[in-house]
Amino acid sequence: MHLVSNGKHNESIPSKRYFTIGEVSELCDVKSHVLRYWEQEFPSLSPAKRRGNRRYYQRHDVLLIRQIRSLLYEQGYTIEGARKKLLGDDVSNDNNLSSQLVNQLVSELEDVLTVLKKD
Repeated sequence: MHLVSNGKHNESIPSKRYFTIGEVSELCDVKSHVLRYWEQEFPSLSPAKRRGNRRYYQRHDVLLIRQIRSLLYEQGYTIEGARKKLLGDDVSNDNNLSSQLVNQLVSELEDVLTVLKKD
């Protein structure tokens, strides 16, 4: 797995369709109870729920959680401030998410290229 220099929460996201709360907790370096709390505080974070109310997150949810984590833990926003930043008309939010998606795709393509070169 390709690791970006800023730490565990910037790790490549595996190419899976769904992730459990435990997997997302590990990928984003955020405890499970914090993820459940953030679901209440950030309306755009709403993973699919299946049998027994189990949560299944998708790639866009993981990226959103990483963005929320960055706003709260690295940029010093309050929950209210982070919510407003995410919900606001600020175009930079879309650019930031797009940038994260592009970086993720580049990282995954580099991983594929490395595997192909081994053959």
